Amino acid sequence: SDRVGQDLVELECKIWAKKGKNVKYEVRNNREGYKAGALKEGMLHAYVQQCDFLAVFDADFQPEPDFLVRTIPYLARNPQIALVQARWEFVNPNECLMTRIQKMTLDYHFKVEQEAGSSTFAFFGFNGTAGVWRISAIKEAGGWDDRTTVEDMDLAVRAGLKGWKFVYVGDVKVKSELPSNLKAYRRQQHRWTCGAANLFRKMGAEILLTKEVSLWWKLYLLYSFFLVRKVVAHVVPFVLYCVVIPFSVLIPEIKIPAWGVVYIPTAITVLYAVRNPSSIHFIPFWILFENVMSFHRTKATFIGLLELGSVNEWVVTEKLGSASNTKPVPQILERPRCRFWDRWTVSELLFAVFLFVCATYNLVYGSDFYFIYIYLQAITFIIVGTGFCGTSNS
Repeated sequence: SDRVGQDLVELECKIWAKKGKNVKYEVRNNREGYKAGALKEGMLHAYVQQCDFLAVFDADFQPEPDFLVRTIPYLARNPQIALVQARWEFVNPNECLMTRIQKMTLDYHFKVEQEAGSSTFAFFGFNGTAGVWRISAIKEAGGWDDRTTVEDMDLAVRAGLKGWKFVYVGDVKVKSELPSNLKAYRRQQHRWTCGAANLFRKMGAEILLTKEVSLWWKLYLLYSFFLVRKVVAHVVPFVLYCVVIPFSVLIPEIKIPAWGVVYIPTAITVLYAVRNPSSIHFIPFWILFENVMSFHRTKATFIGLLELGSVNEWVVTEKLGSASNTKPVPQILERPRCRFWDRWTVSELLFAVFLFVCATYNLVYGSDFYFIYIYLQAITFIIVGTGFCGTSNS
């Protein structure tokens, strides 16, 4: 439980304090502002004013003893650098098929998005953990803000608009745990996706009107970082694979070009496969599962853009905490230990019915073979919608 974890951390701090180390254990008695609120309150302690740098780790992250030795020099030697971001490594990538898929997606994110942003434009979003900030940069950017659920990205964008530079160090890796429970993963993805879209809504005009960075940098941030990667990248897969292609089999007059159905998706898939050669046999599962998740991410994107009811929903991502201590048992599906109707997701099951209708119509009346893919996608929606995905709650 959270209380047990806090007691263990407090005990460890006391042990180091007795050894003469300057260690403080702090905890607040409310959740106001969530993570941003906790970080903002932490910055108010008197001893923080004597520090130059701030290292941030989520509870499940396990930095190596030499983490600071390998990251602080970047900040100490270059006063223009505000953030050093390390790479995430995972203790449970083989726990189930869902964690394998997450590892493939996150490996692409770090290797392509973070590394390219660091080397090309000196900007990328802070991942919220496994990073070291220059405290003066945090203060100049306005500090931590709880206006969205992505306080890490919010601070990075504001610091970038002040002209600060970021560095991604891929060879410094910090172990962490991937969520293996579907409900926890879905909530995490809602928070990340909805928060980014909502930040785009809140900061679009501010980015455009700022005079402290170049026009090219502003266009890159608005178009590539936000519009393409935080909005289009979530909406297009769902619209194409789960709406346009299934609908096209019901309306013979609609003809989708081969490049839209085959060539571009194949090219994207190959790019992912090249980054994960050892997991190439999981690519079909990755495609089908990510299409289902695009359904949730699309909904979260519009909730963030339109600032609807659950825009600031924050549920701590559940981690089982035992994956690093036990030998992983390979599995694809597992029956969760709860009543069947308690794990249903009606929206996914209804969408599966729609896909089955489209696939069957194509099988009976169509002249192509779209029904093969549509049937597989419908089955994936059913598996996820009935909760037979990932592992059970601890």
